[in-house]
Amino acid sequence: MTAIALTIAGSDSGGGAGIQADLKTFSALGVYGASVITAVTAQNTKGVTAVADLSSEIVTAQIDAVLSDLDVAAVKIGMVSRQETIAAIAGGLRRFDKQAVVDPVMVATSGDQLLRPDAVAALVDELLPLALVATPNLPEAALLTGRSIAEDETEMARQAEAILKTGARSVLVKGGHRQGSEATDLFFDGNRIVRLPAHRIETINDHGTGCTLSAAIAAGLALGRPLVDAVRDAKAYLHAALSAANALSVGEGRGPVHHFHRWW
Repeated sequence: MTAIALTIAGSDSGGGAGIQADLKTFSALGVYGASVITAVTAQNTKGVTAVADLSSEIVTAQIDAVLSDLDVAAVKIGMVSRQETIAAIAGGLRRFDKQAVVDPVMVATSGDQLLRPDAVAALVDELLPLALVATPNLPEAALLTGRSIAEDETEMARQAEAILKTGARSVLVKGGHRQGSEATDLFFDGNRIVRLPAHRIETINDHGTGCTLSAAIAAGLALGRPLVDAVRDAKAYLHAALSAANALSVGEGRGPVHHFHRWW
């Protein structure tokens, strides 16, 4: 059987994040990738200059086309900016009885909130209950829980527990925004907390890290890995892709991680 994963996200014309990063990750990990595009962005390593959301009708049509034909074993959801798009995705997942890796991309690197308040509420009410695992970073976890950004692992664990109460089956709170030589994530499924430390890598080529991690988790699930193992494998893959990122010379700003570091 061919392992198939589906990404539902926006297109990054610079190729470092979004749909492009997800499909590269799937391919690098031996998984066939299908896609549902929710928005088209004009962006490069320096930033985003334009965004055009696709209609909820075409999002629904893409979901139906893929899931009615392909034997999709795992779904990853990236940034969705509108309430209508969220409703279309949630409806599609319920129609085909799918859960997803939900990467709640809500806060830009600059600190700007990317979703309107009604879209944030829709994400919490409609998508998180369909999440096999949600993967917020620290600002996103704070926004989802109405708390201050976690400054230690105790608060990270509290916020993971709060997000679990939205209906998500498990939560991976990513600690990359904290200071220090170690970037530690916490995985919580209601029964246990798994600490996932990694040495922090100094590089400006870190565009698409969140997309890559969540896509790698989906790839592991598509290959039949248990969830905790898929999360561990995904973090190891991302760490290696970040370690190799300086071998790339892409653009003049924050370049992408090296998805194909094992081959070139």
